[in-house]
Amino acid sequence: MAGSVKGKRGGPDARRERWKEHRSARRAEFVEATISALREHGPDVGMDEIAAAAGVTKPVLYRHFSDKADLYVAVGQRATEILTERLVPALEELGSINDVIHRALDAYLSTIEEQPELYRFMIRGGFADRPLDQDPATATEDMIATKLARLLGVYMRLLQLDSGAAEPYAFALVGAVEKAGEWWLERQSMSRENLRDYLAQIVWHAIDGAARAGGIELDPDLPLDELMPKEATQLTVIRGEAGGTGVQ
Repeated sequence: MAGSVKGKRGGPDARRERWKEHRSARRAEFVEATISALREHGPDVGMDEIAAAAGVTKPVLYRHFSDKADLYVAVGQRATEILTERLVPALEELGSINDVIHRALDAYLSTIEEQPELYRFMIRGGFADRPLDQDPATATEDMIATKLARLLGVYMRLLQLDSGAAEPYAFALVGAVEKAGEWWLERQSMSRENLRDYLAQIVWHAIDGAARAGGIELDPDLPLDELMPKEATQLTVIRGEAGGTGVQ
């Protein structure tokens, strides 16, 4: 009898969980359909084109998203995930300063090159009627800059530099790279490799300038773990995995 009662109590919960999973899966399908529609129609794609790409009617879309902005925010969040999957490993893998800079820039530029309409959609934004904290473009920039600030902060402290500069440096560099990427997508006046190398020079000179101001001369081709003082050899700390932002 007790098992029967438990089954009755558990039944509605199980059905709710299955429905929740179903809705989540359907939302993910519609997000991917929207990205496909973006590739075909560009960043000004409308709900009619999205519904056609998804093989459903607009009322079906609106059963899973409260409005167009809700769908667009979900698409922006997926775009952030795509970029994160490429960029974070590039930033976290060890190597020389030049290795990390070139690897991270190439990850970013190759992603926007492969998904130009999705990137243009992110830049133009369909999120005007949503709070700023729901703007995926802002969230993406914050994510990248925060990750970079964490890494810069850890290294600057280990080198006994003023780590208070890590966060403004990170946001300034990310803003410059994003703007250059936007310009490049529209102009296409050089190869991705050329742009990467030009931007790498800008990033390196910013890092080198900060180090020289603190009386330290860095070798951009020396492995990062060899740049650290002998007492600071724990790679988990160097990679910023000790928690926090790495900025004090």
